[in-house]
Amino acid sequence: MSQQSGFNVAVVGATGAVGQQMIQTLVKENFPYKKLLLLSSSRSAGQKIVVNGEEYTVQEAKPESFEGIDIALFSAGGSVSKELAPEAVKRGAIVVDNTSAFRMDADKPLVVPEVNETDLHQHTGIIANPNCSTIQMVVALEPIRQKFGLKKVIVSTYQAVSGAGAKAVQELMDQTKSILANEPVEPKILPVGSDKNHYQIAFNAIPQIDKFQENGFTFEEMKMINETKKIMHLPELAVSATCVRLPVAVGHSESVYFEIDQENVSADEIKALLKDAPGVILQDDPEDQVYPMPANCVGSNDVFVGRIRKDLDEDQGFHMWVVSDNLLKGAAWNSVQIAQSLVKLGLVKEK
Repeated sequence: MSQQSGFNVAVVGATGAVGQQMIQTLVKENFPYKKLLLLSSSRSAGQKIVVNGEEYTVQEAKPESFEGIDIALFSAGGSVSKELAPEAVKRGAIVVDNTSAFRMDADKPLVVPEVNETDLHQHTGIIANPNCSTIQMVVALEPIRQKFGLKKVIVSTYQAVSGAGAKAVQELMDQTKSILANEPVEPKILPVGSDKNHYQIAFNAIPQIDKFQENGFTFEEMKMINETKKIMHLPELAVSATCVRLPVAVGHSESVYFEIDQENVSADEIKALLKDAPGVILQDDPEDQVYPMPANCVGSNDVFVGRIRKDLDEDQGFHMWVVSDNLLKGAAWNSVQIAQSLVKLGLVKEK
């Protein structure tokens, strides 16, 4: 049952994959809510959702929905956030937004609590939750940056289809069944954002996530590049990304090459640093084939790191493999974590 003291919390996009995870995470992490308001588009309004033994009716999200709300978690698409987040702020709510709508706004903090929690002090009502692939990478890189400095990052991602939504996951399942039954497939979803072609994802890899930009990078790749610099307060950091969609339901994987400022640092020193890093689980024992895999990260809030090794040609260069549940640390858990940080830092007051 909801608690009598605590905060009034709204979840916008409550019927979506990330919204559902946000609700479950609020309960699992014992977030101190006294009122929980579940909001969605008019299309999904009226649905019943049971939360912690209590039945809630999903309501249509409107400006007046946010009267009396302390914290609003948004995950209903950028256009909804742009329309309703300012309305929520106007009514006294602090918004944690899981879309790309506000991430690069100079006056809105882009926060991963393990990395830049103190940026929350600068919020003016809206806090942006970074891109899922950016979040797990910066959690793994931040302890390294703090101790040894950081001057270059080159990342290749292997991203799960759940990052493209529930329909994309269903398409993966349907295509897999069809191909195994030797039946034709008709791709309709991936890559999302394409106005030309859609491609088979089952038994395939699609080197496009979001739309291509004039510079040849996709929007997803540019998100990783720009967000990493903003979160880490390193505008001069050299960052490059290639983002690929794989036929995995949940769990993003990343091959990260990075260069540090210091010389003569060993891979063992990097491992020792990450072993005790907040939000990181080190799984790195090549002899026994221990390394992170998406199948094993589902349902965990943590970022898993392994395959840490020194580059063979560049003394200050290292490689690592980073895996995380893109719906949790990549979205829902990071959002709830931000809400927890707001409470901890005394930046939100009970109404």
